Amino acid sequence: MPTDGVRAHLLADDGAIPNSRFPLLVYPEAFLLSDPDLLGAIEARLRHNGWPGGWRNGIYPYHHYHSTAHEVLVVYGGSARVQFGGERGVIAEVRSGDAVVIPAGVGHKNLGASAGFRVVGAYPGGQTWDMCYGMPGERPRADENIARVPVPIADPVCGREGPLLTYWR
Repeated sequence: MPTDGVRAHLLADDGAIPNSRFPLLVYPEAFLLSDPDLLGAIEARLRHNGWPGGWRNGIYPYHHYHSTAHEVLVVYGGSARVQFGGERGVIAEVRSGDAVVIPAGVGHKNLGASAGFRVVGAYPGGQTWDMCYGMPGERPRADENIARVPVPIADPVCGREGPLLTYWR
């Protein structure tokens, strides 16, 4: 599980999307593509590190965020261009094997994906997600929710010694 190249992006409130005091974390090549059961390995590691309740699908093609939970996305097929942080946020190209840890409040949107794009997502144990879209009226309640979301006890990719615990102190 290589983590030397973890990229951290601290995204400011853009007016519609609140973003977070914690940085978005992008883990290139977090999972080995040579694993014969890549999806099984991803889901097992997420569960082992306390991020259960995973789902499989894609990423919505519109800005949205969760005010009640942090989220991890792990790509297990294809690639996509994803914008994080709202209209003025960062754009990342994610590929099979990459993981992205999205703090509560950070917007994300699929800008375009390859035909075989597949992602698994999960949330830290005990956190349930909601859907927010950066619409008028969502705040200040969303801001209050985000402030209450606890830091996970483990990094979803690397466990209790992972970069999340350093970046999110």
